[in-house]
Amino acid sequence: MNAATLTVFQLRFVNKAFWRNPASAFFTFAFPLMFLVIFTSLLGHGQVRLAGRDVHQSTYYVAQMAAFSVITACYTNIAISLTFQRDTGVLKRTNGTPIPSAVYFAARVLHALLVAVVLVAITVAFGRLFYHAEIPSGIGLVRFLVMLVVGAASFCALGFAITSVIPNFDAAAPIVNATILPLLFLSGVFIPLGDNAPAWIVWMAKVFPVKHFAGGMQASYVGTPFHWIDVMIVAIWGIAGLLVAVRRFTWEPRV
Repeated sequence: MNAATLTVFQLRFVNKAFWRNPASAFFTFAFPLMFLVIFTSLLGHGQVRLAGRDVHQSTYYVAQMAAFSVITACYTNIAISLTFQRDTGVLKRTNGTPIPSAVYFAARVLHALLVAVVLVAITVAFGRLFYHAEIPSGIGLVRFLVMLVVGAASFCALGFAITSVIPNFDAAAPIVNATILPLLFLSGVFIPLGDNAPAWIVWMAKVFPVKHFAGGMQASYVGTPFHWIDVMIVAIWGIAGLLVAVRRFTWEPRV
């Protein structure tokens, strides 16, 4: 049986395991929509100035919550679930099977990508139905999908990497949230920063991949310029995460 076939079989297993935890699956899909409704209700009635143009904040939040849903599926969920499986011995038993490590990780990435695509589709449809946000089309759609795929793969790699510094499952959620929540605020995902944002916040956000990913996702929605350098920066972070994961990822429970 070749690697591609093994990956498909492992992907089916990962998918079944995901849906057999309905509470986790429900909140994975519900969180982006919950935040979208909350933020648009509280802050979505005005406009924010981006790249010299005024954008309605409800449209802005549809794009940002699409980016947030990808990060949730590909970074947060992977890091926390892998830590749980490591502590309960599931990863150790998996590593003892004939399944190659590359196949296991490929299946996890593909599953996260599929979940992310479904989440983005739901968010886009919700935004179109309730907030009249335009759906990307043409070259804008192509750029949107490129950023989605590159971002999903990169945040998966970063999710694998962060498990190397998580000592146990009890520390997983605090560490994962501490590494991503501040960046979501600094990058304008939760609160629109606009063109008048403090320079130090803009500078700090540009160091990390969240702002570049969110910026690439929103370009097709709000008409801001799309920069391929954003795709490159997100990809570089993903490669760095992959290198860390390859060197430091462990299958064994930490004691």
